[in-house]
Amino acid sequence: MKARAAVLIAALAPAGAWAGTLVVLNKAEATASFIDVDTGKVVATLPTGQAPHEAATSPDGSRVLATNYGTAAAPGSSLTLFDVAKPAVVKTIDLGVYRRPHGVVWLDARRALVTAEGSKALLVVDVEAGKVEAAVTTAQEVSHMVARTADGARAFVANIGSGSVTVVDVAARRVVGQVRTGKGAEGIDITPDGKRVWVTNREADTVSVVDSGSLDVLSSIETKSFPIRARVTPDGRHVLVSCARSGDVAVFDAASFKEVRRVAVKLEPGAREGRLMDFGASSVPIGIVVTPDGKRAFVAHANADVISVLDLDGWKAVGTLKAGKEPDGMAYSAVAAKP
Repeated sequence: MKARAAVLIAALAPAGAWAGTLVVLNKAEATASFIDVDTGKVVATLPTGQAPHEAATSPDGSRVLATNYGTAAAPGSSLTLFDVAKPAVVKTIDLGVYRRPHGVVWLDARRALVTAEGSKALLVVDVEAGKVEAAVTTAQEVSHMVARTADGARAFVANIGSGSVTVVDVAARRVVGQVRTGKGAEGIDITPDGKRVWVTNREADTVSVVDSGSLDVLSSIETKSFPIRARVTPDGRHVLVSCARSGDVAVFDAASFKEVRRVAVKLEPGAREGRLMDFGASSVPIGIVVTPDGKRAFVAHANADVISVLDLDGWKAVGTLKAGKEPDGMAYSAVAAKP
């Protein structure tokens, strides 16, 4: 399976078997690709701000919100809101003084939580009004990704520079805890029951499991090499971790905290010039999206410019999709994008 020869989804399943839209952010092109997951075709490519990093789908699936992180010379300070069905850019949200938005998750139908790395803050953004409603200072370095409990009561922010997780009471809009997990704490996700927070510590080569109530670190699992994102499957049984340096995806049993397998994805990296992460022969898998039925996962390989498709029943790579240059953050919607 070669990086330059994308295998269309239509070849993997009967027509109509898979529905919905995968929105892929292409960091190096400042664009978002809307892919029909039934056919594997790019339906539309729309503009974003510079270096878009993460995306999240609204609760009803109709909209996707993207963070415009910016470049080294020009830090970003905006979000792009998309209508999935049309597809179209609905608006650009100016974050004012808050710099380098990165992680994003919807809080409810109207509001979203967004990390602002350059401001050491977690923002509550009123998407409808297009403004920052509140900002909670994390007091930590490089506040990167955010996850929240299902009820929206608590948010957890992974801080790369501090090797920690900041715990925020969303309603009170205040920090209620700081948990040290490991150097380079970056990826983060929460089990559906809200009891366990999984954190990837990329520099420490570990994955930490945190009790969301007591905030105790229950386990720190050695995980080679450069674990960068975590995604819990909808049934709560497994956790997928992309390993940027080794180029594969580690799979953990969520109950035993043990790595149970690796899913190898053989992809050839593209030209190294201009890449943010140069890991030699690795395709650099980063972003992970799991479909709501838990049967498929999409993994963005930033250095190969493709998205691999994983079958989570057989735990194997079954195809690739092509978006733009340096894909990273992604969002899935059951809504079909129409050209």
